Amino acid sequence: MKALILAGGSTDESLKDKGDNKALIKIGEKEMILYIAEVLKTIKDIDEIVAIGPKRLEGISRGLFSVVEEEGSLFENVKKGLSIFPKEEEILVLTSDIPMITKEALEDFIDKAKKSGADFCYPIVRKEINDKKFPGVKRTYVKVKEGTFTGGNVVYIKIEKVVNAVDKVESFFKYRKNPLKLAMIFGSVFLLKFLFGTLKIEELEKRVLELFGIKAKAIISDYPEIGTDVDKLSDLEIAEKVLTKGGGL
Repeated sequence: MKALILAGGSTDESLKDKGDNKALIKIGEKEMILYIAEVLKTIKDIDEIVAIGPKRLEGISRGLFSVVEEEGSLFENVKKGLSIFPKEEEILVLTSDIPMITKEALEDFIDKAKKSGADFCYPIVRKEINDKKFPGVKRTYVKVKEGTFTGGNVVYIKIEKVVNAVDKVESFFKYRKNPLKLAMIFGSVFLLKFLFGTLKIEELEKRVLELFGIKAKAIISDYPEIGTDVDKLSDLEIAEKVLTKGGGL
């Protein structure tokens, strides 16, 4: 399978003094994207890694990945990335701001995604697991019938099954960090169930099939690294502590 790292766009406001592109911000002696690429390189299922971002990424790639120049919005870059590979391929799409990701976390997710038989898989992590590993880290959480979860920054896609519906899911992608707006997209019944915390994961999966014609699966992960991204200065400080100072918080 292939791996696509989304490495374009500008840096969040609180990180502006660290650089104008998040993927190129250094943690210790390495740019953030290299931590992700090095992990991907160790996974036997992945035979090609591509990053979409500024051409200057080529100067730091160390032969780990090839670079396709970014264009437009994050969603437009996702579509461009999907068009790079043959339709029969499976692809792992990752953001460039999860430097604490581990081989174990990705292999666990890939294995569960493949076994699910789904066309589109998205990892979710229980709040208690995230809080235990990274205490004090602020995340967006959603309460459903099965518990309280935060989403990951990785998706598994069967290109052939998803490519024809990709325009339909733009709003879903745009509001991926806004649970209330996502619930509104799914419909009034789902919105009410979401507000009362009675919505089931299985109901969401079935609704995705109805709306987009995609067999989707939420993969429960025990690895909070899969969703712990670097959005602000405090996140970067945690990543530096974990990756360059022996780990642990």
